[in-house]
Amino acid sequence: MAESKNISLSEAAVSMPHAGHEHHLCFFQNIGILRDQMKEYKKLIRDAKYVCKNCGRSAASRENLCFPEEI
Repeated sequence: MAESKNISLSEAAVSMPHAGHEHHLCFFQNIGILRDQMKEYKKLIRDAKYVCKNCGRSAASRENLCFPEEI
């Protein structure tokens, strides 16, 4: 999951909007996880308990969202 489209995670980290963003669903979307590793992505959203107040994505763990709110 660390590399996609010739951009390594360490390069992407330089422009992260906030700490921990490399674990958020919106970041995974930006680096192509949905396209390339749907099975792993589904594990993060299965039995979602939180929704992001910014983008509306849902996740099982609050750590996978930028602005989580319990559902």
